[in-house]
Amino acid sequence: MVWKVSELAQLAKVTARTLHHYDEIGLLKPSERSEAGYRLYGIKDLERLQQIRFFCELGFCLEEIHRIMTDPFFDRQTALLAQRELLIEKTRRIGQMIEAVDRALLAQKEGIPMNEKKMFEGFDSKQYQDEVKKRWGETEAFQESKRRTKKYGKADWQKISSEVNSIEKALASCLESGKPPKAPEVIELAEQLRLHIDRWFYPCSPEMHVNLGNMYVSDSRFAEHYEKITTGLSQYVRDAILANAKKIKK
Repeated sequence: MVWKVSELAQLAKVTARTLHHYDEIGLLKPSERSEAGYRLYGIKDLERLQQIRFFCELGFCLEEIHRIMTDPFFDRQTALLAQRELLIEKTRRIGQMIEAVDRALLAQKEGIPMNEKKMFEGFDSKQYQDEVKKRWGETEAFQESKRRTKKYGKADWQKISSEVNSIEKALASCLESGKPPKAPEVIELAEQLRLHIDRWFYPCSPEMHVNLGNMYVSDSRFAEHYEKITTGLSQYVRDAILANAKKIKK
């Protein structure tokens, strides 16, 4: 049995663009091609994709996953056992966070202060720290973002979240109504996204925003965030960002 891109994307809960990107970077190449040249995936491809999804869920970047899975000594069973242990640890942390939420709800209901030592159980600030440092640690953007966000309080983060959620919902509405990414109102929303980053985190040039847009479709974690809002949004946002960058350059 073989699966087409659209079928596998639906089965694995990823976007077709993600599968195309995995093929382009050599992470997951289809084992077959139809006479018309369409990608066809077999059961071994599905097993490999599952492995990739496990790594993504655990916070590994695609570069790290590619390096691990193309290692001549890579063993699927060993990797699965290691992933199982990491997922158990992640489950433990999530359980702690659920308990912390329950305690916060109870404290809120009864109007009593929480035990400060238990308020932050389950949070793991190092979960993506190594990847972030590897990608951005030596860049001015990372350092500037670190400097700015250090000063933000609860109200700032609520405003940041509200702003970006509003923009993303507006983009989703444009997509669902059939407006093309090059439509003036869609381009304006893409510019609002860029300015949101520029205002709250670090100077975000149109070129840097394009790089981020490409990551929104190539990195499954970003793609999934947009796809949960509405199907096709990650590609739509990326295309709107490209259109906005072209407009600014004129």
